[in-house]
Amino acid sequence: MHDAALLLIEVGAVLLGLSLLSRFADKIGISAIPLYLIAGLAFGVGGFAPLDAGNEFFRFGSELGVILLLAMLGLEYSPTELITSLKRSRLAGILDAVLNALPGAACALILGWGPIAAVALAGITWVSSSGVIAKVLRDLRRLGNRETPTILSILVIEDLAMAFYLPVLSALVIGAGFLAGATALVVAVLVVVVILYVALRHGKVISRLFAAHHPESLLLGVLGLTMLVAGVAQQVNVSAAVGAFLVGIALSGRVAHNSQQLLAPLRDLFAAVFFVFFGLSTEPASILPVLLPAAILAVVTIATKTLTGYRAAAAAGIGIPGRWRTGFALTPRGEFSIVIAGLAAGSGIEPRLAPLATAYVLLTVVAGPLLARMTDTAWFRRLLAARGTRAATIAQSVDGH
Repeated sequence: MHDAALLLIEVGAVLLGLSLLSRFADKIGISAIPLYLIAGLAFGVGGFAPLDAGNEFFRFGSELGVILLLAMLGLEYSPTELITSLKRSRLAGILDAVLNALPGAACALILGWGPIAAVALAGITWVSSSGVIAKVLRDLRRLGNRETPTILSILVIEDLAMAFYLPVLSALVIGAGFLAGATALVVAVLVVVVILYVALRHGKVISRLFAAHHPESLLLGVLGLTMLVAGVAQQVNVSAAVGAFLVGIALSGRVAHNSQQLLAPLRDLFAAVFFVFFGLSTEPASILPVLLPAAILAVVTIATKTLTGYRAAAAAGIGIPGRWRTGFALTPRGEFSIVIAGLAAGSGIEPRLAPLATAYVLLTVVAGPLLARMTDTAWFRRLLAARGTRAATIAQSVDGH
């Protein structure tokens, strides 16, 4: 069989299978990400039917998937919203980083993986999945809830923090000497600061380059600019994903709104390819030895992320039910965790890191939406009501004395 024909057959069969998995995930009320990862494990190295011809397509498609995921995240935020979020939730962002990065770092050190793997695993456990959380909020019709701005503020801070974290991790994993590594890091941070400054100060000027009401021109222009900046960012060790995220922030108004609608189908296609490719490059047998540490880490960081959201909502004056909704909504990890794991795995610093990250993301991305739905159940509401009554009774007795 010709190589081109085999490529079309493999890619077509995989995309058709992903369509069915996505439909099934939507029907049972979970994110499709874990199913995409499992599909990749099934058809990758050590799977029951490894792909041959489609590997290059999925490799390039996965890189484009990361770029589109982060560009779309950037389009969700205007420069004004970014600044407001930073001011409103900066303390919550610090608490979030401390509570959720430390367990990952501690886990890597306990397993004897070394300090660089500890920095990578800290990032994997720190950052929530904006894509999964946004979908959960839409599915549960909570976009208008009082706690939703708090959730989005924390996600904005995490996404922006990645613009500085990823260059640091990149400098560490390339194994350069101290001077070369420090120089690369300084250059990377300066590039991020310059792009962020242009995005915040001159975003409207950039938006005027595009015709908001001309779909073909807008799609080609925004996609071209995103890939161009992503490539330049990667060339200076910043990460293509961060460059794409900052381009998204720079665009505003009708251009940003229309770009979201045009890029959404491409994002969905190549994001699915991204998660499949990560599964393809992970051997299923390598997950079993790290399944227990991944499960323990998932339980611990689901608890710490819930505490993060609960405290942030409490500081914003939100009631107890809303605090629990905030905490549970933040628990899934996804796209950034896989990006970090892929970066670390590609450098060869620790072969067990990618399998652990795969298992960890699978566990949190399934548990998170289930926990988010739990707050709407009758038994959970009765539990909160009973605890509230008990607390009021105790307070009255104390006042009586």
